[in-house]
Amino acid sequence: MTVKVPKCTPKGVIAAPPAKSFAHRQIICAALSEGQSVIRGVSQSEDVLATLDCVKALGAEVRLEHGTAYIKGIENAQSGELFCRESGSTLRFMIPVCLAFGGGFTFHGSKTLMSRPLSIYDKLCRDNGVVFEQNTDGLLLKGKLEIDDITVDGSVSSQFITGLMLASPLMAESVSIRIEPPFYSRPYVDITSSVMTGFGITVSRPDDLTIRIKRNGGYKARECTVEGDCSNAAFLDALGMLGDVTVTGLNGNTVQGDAVYKEYFKAIRSGFAELDIADCPDLAPVLMALGAAYNGVKLINTARLKIKESDRGAAMAAELSKFGIRTDLYDNEIEIKKQKIKKPALPIDGHNDHRIVMACAVLLTLCGGKIEGAEAVSKSYPDFFTDIKKLGVNVKYEADAR
Repeated sequence: MTVKVPKCTPKGVIAAPPAKSFAHRQIICAALSEGQSVIRGVSQSEDVLATLDCVKALGAEVRLEHGTAYIKGIENAQSGELFCRESGSTLRFMIPVCLAFGGGFTFHGSKTLMSRPLSIYDKLCRDNGVVFEQNTDGLLLKGKLEIDDITVDGSVSSQFITGLMLASPLMAESVSIRIEPPFYSRPYVDITSSVMTGFGITVSRPDDLTIRIKRNGGYKARECTVEGDCSNAAFLDALGMLGDVTVTGLNGNTVQGDAVYKEYFKAIRSGFAELDIADCPDLAPVLMALGAAYNGVKLINTARLKIKESDRGAAMAAELSKFGIRTDLYDNEIEIKKQKIKKPALPIDGHNDHRIVMACAVLLTLCGGKIEGAEAVSKSYPDFFTDIKKLGVNVKYEADAR
């Protein structure tokens, strides 16, 4: 899908979309609970639908009506085929859950997804006599994981830590997870702790690198609401940086790490900013876009951008060059000096990455232009273009533009 974004000044009030980081975890906890849970504010993004598909494949009863999910917990799962689409969260969260159930499970997903690193789980399985066979077409698990003391590398992705946390109440009465530093994206682990606690599991942090989880009778069904998403609200507030937009529906006391975007946006507006994205890598594309629009920006701790939906640093650099912006890429840093934005002569490539598409859409409001592969927004924010139309960004789809 190609969209044409006009030069314009975005204005208006818009509600933040639901946070998929919460929705993934709430759906899985509900599926592991006895009885029926009710989760309100569930978006129909591709990633969230993938998690719903996977818990259904394990035997959960799921009904999704007008943004509310009714989930009756899994009684006993010994086998299943799980289709994760392109959702790294779904894949990395569900693998330990299946290992804790025991039996035989096959995971499927896009080739891009199945090529993303899973070595932490591979080693854990090999060390504990569990079959873990991965290729570009899928992943086969055979065997049961029953351990109460786990050591995990904290430098690759917090998704591995979250997956093991979610599975812990199925593995033992009490589980200790020890994290080898450096420990990146800690706020995502805080989200997991918060959601699990809400579903009746006891989670404690005796020190910064240790998590202790007590079964406490197991997951308990509940009613809850998915809070607003800071990660995607950042793109709406970025439109506000270039216009006059107010974003509502965010939790002022959230544990979401990406809530830092407000502070980072102020720094970018004030002058050349150096920003650490170790705990908020998903903000990189929008920070690069705003850095290009304002005073330049330097991002540090960027190495993990290479293993996202695209190599996000390189992808953004390629697209920013079409705006006349030079980006300097280093092993663990990205720098953009203050430069003048120009209208791209060529269409922007979405790189099959929702955050690249949204970041470039924000920047195009300064000069106008087209984005190819804009359908990638369906991964996390399917209503993105519909929502920004409400702010006066009169997006036209290719069929409408002719």
